[in-house]
Order: sequence, then structure tokens, then C-alpha cells
Amino acid sequence: MSYSSWFQAHGEKHKKIIEKLTYLSDDELIEYFRFDNMVKNEPDFCPLYAKNKKCHDNKELNCYFCACPNFRFKDDGFEQQEERTLFSTCGINSKDGSQYISDDAIHQNCAGCFVPHSESYVKKYFTRDWFEAMSKVNKN
Repeated sequence: MSYSSWFQAHGEKHKKIIEKLTYLSDDELIEYFRFDNMVKNEPDFCPLYAKNKKCHDNKELNCYFCACPNFRFKDDGFEQQEERTLFSTCGINSKDGSQYISDDAIHQNCAGCFVPHSESYVKKYFTRDWFEAMSKVNKN
């Protein structure tokens, strides 16, 4: 699956959840996206939910910004670095991020970064339109 196809499909899942919860205040909606609640109420939102597994090992994981607004991707690659294609990067060069490097590709590895998963971050950049919040991510 390409980054673009995942991005579009995930955004549509996010949109459906938002549409059914229009009666919630912004704060209540942000709270709804807490990991423990999402596992219980939105099991199809993330494949890890079936295993009750978090993508990031932090206690207070909020899944509203599943896919980080600071992630940048380009399906056909940004550039060649030696014999590898750079497909994704971090827009803020988080000290907790890293790169996954294979024989022919470089991808951003966000597993160690918690930036978008705290409720304070979500509140700071909150919008009910996930595609708007993620507008800088897709560079295709």
C-alpha cells in the first residue's frame, strides 16, 4: 500500500468517526480519541487495536493525530541518497525520530516520537477536519 492510499483511507475513517460525534465538544472529541477508548469503541480504526497494542509506548496515547502532521511523504521519493530513495521525512526533525534504511529505500521511523500523541498537542493544532490538519503531509 502506498503512503497516499493509506493516507486517503485513514482520513476517510477519521472523517466517519467525527461525523458520528458531532454532538461532542472539541474537548470531549479529543478525549474520545484516547487509546483505551478507541480500542473499545473503534476497533477498525487501527490494525493494532485488535492486539490491544500501541504504536508508541507512552502511557497517555491519544490517537487523534494518527499520522503526524509533521510527517512528510512522497510516493515516488524526494531524492536519491547514494543508491537509496528517500520516501519520507520529519518536518520538524524530531530528536526522537529516526530513519529506517534498507538496501534501496529510506523511510522516516516515528516509533520513538510522541509529539502528536499528547492531548496538549492535539488541542493546540485541533481541527475537526483531519485532512486540513494534515495538509502539509502529502507532497505528491
